[in-house]
Amino acid sequence: MTLQFKSYINGEWLGGNGVADENPSDLATPVGEYALADVAQTQAAIDAANGARAAWGMSNPQQRFDALDFVGSEILARKEELGRLLALEEGKTLGESIGEAARAGQIFKFFAAEALRIPGEKLASTRPGVDIELTREPVGTVGIIAPWNFPLAIPAWKIAPALAYGNTVVFKPAETVPACAWAIAEIISRAGLPAGAFNLVIGAGRVVGQMLAEHPGIDALSFTGSVPTGNRVLQTATRRGAKVQLEMGGKNPLVVLADADLDQAVECAVNGAYFSTGQRCTASSRLIVEKSVYDEFVARTIKRLSGLKIGNPLEAGVHIGPVASSAQLDTDLSYIRIGREEGAELLFGGDMVECATKGHFLAPTLFAAKPDHRVSREEIFGPVAAVMPADDYEHALALANDTEFGLCAGICTTSLKYASHFKRHAQVGMVMVNLPTAGVDAHVPFGGRKGSSYGPREQGRYAVEFYTTVKTAYTLP
Repeated sequence: MTLQFKSYINGEWLGGNGVADENPSDLATPVGEYALADVAQTQAAIDAANGARAAWGMSNPQQRFDALDFVGSEILARKEELGRLLALEEGKTLGESIGEAARAGQIFKFFAAEALRIPGEKLASTRPGVDIELTREPVGTVGIIAPWNFPLAIPAWKIAPALAYGNTVVFKPAETVPACAWAIAEIISRAGLPAGAFNLVIGAGRVVGQMLAEHPGIDALSFTGSVPTGNRVLQTATRRGAKVQLEMGGKNPLVVLADADLDQAVECAVNGAYFSTGQRCTASSRLIVEKSVYDEFVARTIKRLSGLKIGNPLEAGVHIGPVASSAQLDTDLSYIRIGREEGAELLFGGDMVECATKGHFLAPTLFAAKPDHRVSREEIFGPVAAVMPADDYEHALALANDTEFGLCAGICTTSLKYASHFKRHAQVGMVMVNLPTAGVDAHVPFGGRKGSSYGPREQGRYAVEFYTTVKTAYTLP
């Protein structure tokens, strides 16, 4: 029996035209099919969210805690099941997928607790006898547009704070991962929220996403995705005065200095660049290596890549699963072709890998490239990285900062001097020392600078800045 993934609007599951949900590891066996929402259903979801604003926005903190704690607890209890679904639909290895499911559960439980400690202040006035109170209130109705690469964790770190601070939600997932979105929504549907407080609308970006950006009933919009789409969302939503938060990717450098532990540096590079099939906005797609250890680092990296197993993410021993979709595979292959045409040296990979089933299996790919090559400058979002030499630390830092992005940067070194300098001078929102660039804890702020991010940070206690508005109240008793 074919699994059906429907939209959830105003407390009801609604159908529509069925579209196949592709399994990137086995194209002959879809995960199921999803119901494609239209304009009318999107409008109904926005109306429902606005209709529930008073009930949920004025709910007490204990009610919000109970609902979000219920969601987090069930996700954690079912992390293996949800992880398997994620692996089938998106292609992460089973271990990574279960880990992501656990992270989603932890995020809901973190924000359950945050609902009990929404901050406020009491200040003294310059006028005798007057009290001043600063309180935080919900923004209102929040539109959430999430990507396909972390289909459980990213929706969690948007939905959970939105609900914790009393907002109502209209959630649009990527069409590539409707099953994961449905799984989250199904759990939320049993958490005791009033009808309309949370809505799932599975549909095309040009329909659902565009409506969320344009509609006056959406007070705030949180988006994670590509730079071109993010810029369109920003222009459309801010034109009508909506609050906007964007996460749009990166071209993240990992600097390897001559004094680094090379075995550790190789592990940081391979993990950051290729695990999760390189489909992470925090991936280490630019490897910048001091000249004196460049050749040895490259040789060790190639040896490490040659030992990786590519295949079905549900199989034991697989390190890298498939590219998530045919569209993304086309992008990856086009950049591999561009790298060759521009003169970058293909050091490893670049070809499709044959497995037991037909899927989007691409070998991890490493180019020796120049800083001006497109594979060194543009986000590819696949298992493709560029390595380049640097004369010394100062040159490596300059190369690391020579990008329009500013999400994350890493450095491998045993020097406290260089590590400290890099943490201060890397033009990014997040810095990793002797760690992969990909991997941020659930309770800390996530976000970048320059072209990577716009608006307040996501995750952790910093999420309150986006999902609430501050009210100043004066009282003369």
